[in-house]
Amino acid sequence: MDKQRRCELAEFAFRVRRNCIRMTNNGQSGHVGSMLSMADVITVLYNGILKNVSAEDPKNPNRDRFILSKGHAGCAVYATLFEKGYFPEDWLMTYYRDNGKLMGHISHHVPGVEFSTGSLGHGLPVAVGMALAGKLKKASHKVYCMMSDGDMNEGSSWEAIVFAAQQKLGNLVGIVDYNRVQALGHSENVADLEPLDQKLELFGWNCVTVDGHDLEAIENTFTSLPNNGKPTMVICRTIKARGVPWLEDTVKSHYGFIPNDRVEEAIAGCRAYADECMKGE
Repeated sequence: MDKQRRCELAEFAFRVRRNCIRMTNNGQSGHVGSMLSMADVITVLYNGILKNVSAEDPKNPNRDRFILSKGHAGCAVYATLFEKGYFPEDWLMTYYRDNGKLMGHISHHVPGVEFSTGSLGHGLPVAVGMALAGKLKKASHKVYCMMSDGDMNEGSSWEAIVFAAQQKLGNLVGIVDYNRVQALGHSENVADLEPLDQKLELFGWNCVTVDGHDLEAIENTFTSLPNNGKPTMVICRTIKARGVPWLEDTVKSHYGFIPNDRVEEAIAGCRAYADECMKGE
């Protein structure tokens, strides 16, 4: 990855993080940590990985589909869609507000959103259905589904994992935002998923693990996924609330938002993090 590309992606991810901090603060809502952990991955997805996805032709039948199963972090998708031109800036500060344009959990009523989610464990089954439909139609598009640790605790997710392998859905890409923190604590103390990669492989999936904050590694991973007729899961090892040092890897960041007196400090932390990303190795 050349420096210009790295800087463009890091700047985009910074804007996503900045808007998530401002939007959740204004809406006095939660889950800011969940949004910040996925910002780098979703930045790469919407800047080159997802094919035929654009505000100019949002219903292109050949578009890749993206489902966010961890619907509580939908603010990060909204911030991304705004940057890609799907709706005007004045919608941002309506997030989580009465009569607002942007609902607290991701909603398909927002341009660019494929499916509404909220309760964990719903996204992957829907993505599997979309992928099966695409396979039966011999369509060229792929279906991507981003999940959380909590999603991977749900039986419905594992039923979908079994079914996807049985149906040989090579057009399906699952993504785990594996920040290892959920509502009730650190995942290892709630419902330990390890060794997650080995479990998924035993269930018949390809499995790839990547540093979910290394922009170059993320891009390289998604541009070189296995092509062997099996569904693929990309485990993105991330840090909850990445970019805001005092919130990183904390349980309180799951339901929390940045208070008024620390908003600019938090944004400055994300700015510093983005600047470090721009330097590369």
